[in-house]
Amino acid sequence: MTVTIKLEATLEERLRQRAASTGRSTSDVVRAALQAYLAQSDAESPRSAYALGEDLFGRHQGPADLAQRRKQHAGDAWAARHAARGS
Repeated sequence: MTVTIKLEATLEERLRQRAASTGRSTSDVVRAALQAYLAQSDAESPRSAYALGEDLFGRHQGPADLAQRRKQHAGDAWAARHAARGS
């Protein structure tokens, strides 16, 4: 199968340099890279945003309605902070 891809000039140059330094064709280098990429297990693949933050979800101790009433909560926090300074 033949596949055509578009590469940035810098990536193309790096590919050509790697192929030349190893004495292989650019097709061989691309083929080996693709095989290595496809051989990765799911554990090695990039994780989703949910998977990356899963251990942090539910740890917030603030008001449950913070998203809906954020301006009021921010105002209350600001007033409490400035009231403490005035005392």
